[in-house]
Amino acid sequence: MGGHRREAHAGRVGGVLDRRAPLRLLALCLVLSVAACSSPAPESPVFAQPSGSAAALGAASAAPSAAPSASASGRPSASPVVRAAPKSALAVGVRTLKFTRGDRALPTTVWYPATGKAGGSPRKDAAAAAGRFPVVLFSHGLHGLPTNYQQLTTRLAAAGFVVAAPAYPFTNRDANPFKPADMENQPADGSAVLTALLKLDGKSGDLLAGHLDGGHLGVAGHSAGGFTSAGMLANTRDTRVDAAIVISGGSMGTFRGTRTPVLFVHGDADAVVSYQTGRNAYSATSWPRAFLTLLGGDHGAFLGPGAKGFDQTIKTMTDFLRWTLWGDAAAKARLSADGTRAGVAKFEAKL
Repeated sequence: MGGHRREAHAGRVGGVLDRRAPLRLLALCLVLSVAACSSPAPESPVFAQPSGSAAALGAASAAPSAAPSASASGRPSASPVVRAAPKSALAVGVRTLKFTRGDRALPTTVWYPATGKAGGSPRKDAAAAAGRFPVVLFSHGLHGLPTNYQQLTTRLAAAGFVVAAPAYPFTNRDANPFKPADMENQPADGSAVLTALLKLDGKSGDLLAGHLDGGHLGVAGHSAGGFTSAGMLANTRDTRVDAAIVISGGSMGTFRGTRTPVLFVHGDADAVVSYQTGRNAYSATSWPRAFLTLLGGDHGAFLGPGAKGFDQTIKTMTDFLRWTLWGDAAAKARLSADGTRAGVAKFEAKL
């Protein structure tokens, strides 16, 4: 995967940030000024099957269930949904929504399980598949766009997740002006996008009405988006978040609130955000946590389909989310095998 603009690593960057350290945040942002992954999206959102038989992927396919309505905060207050993870790949739909937080524009691309035959390119505004699906917020890196990560988002949607990816106002590829330090405001942007999206669950006539499981939310992101995801568990803690994936990133402050499983994914030859930064974040929390190391991996080449480590990355991410958001115990049991391959990747966890 090409297209990375690498900058010199000016000094050692620590793994922890908070709002009381704006200069440190700015320094980190400057180090992070790298183009996001730009590998072309796959021709079809093929479900990256975890290791094991197809029968082990879930006890039942997704089916309609009587979930409680989401509150204004986007979090249902009644009992949990009776639910089961999909056991096979689903078709994928895609739409673009215009959200805002104050005067901050947050155009958001949403990939979601759709009706029809699995495979093929995502279908614009396709009818949603039957059932309610957990929601995952995906955050891009600096100079990135949501579509740069379609190789991940479509696979997650095919596996039974609604994936919402905002273009952050001052760090996306087309931002003018481009402000790396605005990353500090992105955790709050992410929370605003989740709230706005979940309101659609109760909006009559909307494509996603009745299909969003507001009781099971995850966040994930790459590079600056990884820091953004971590930030949603820290100073601007979003109490709705049930799981987080930090790819080639690190901490944005001490994690707060309810213990939440976190998966870190990092190449041990990353010259943009050091491997040690990810390790520091992993070591700093006592929460349930896992670490996928891409051996010889750089800042994000492993995110390209067919690249060394891609299969281990998408399988581990998918099963981590199936476990944390669908309650799929078999997926948790597969994690070690998903992320382990001699010379390619190694997996460790304290879950």
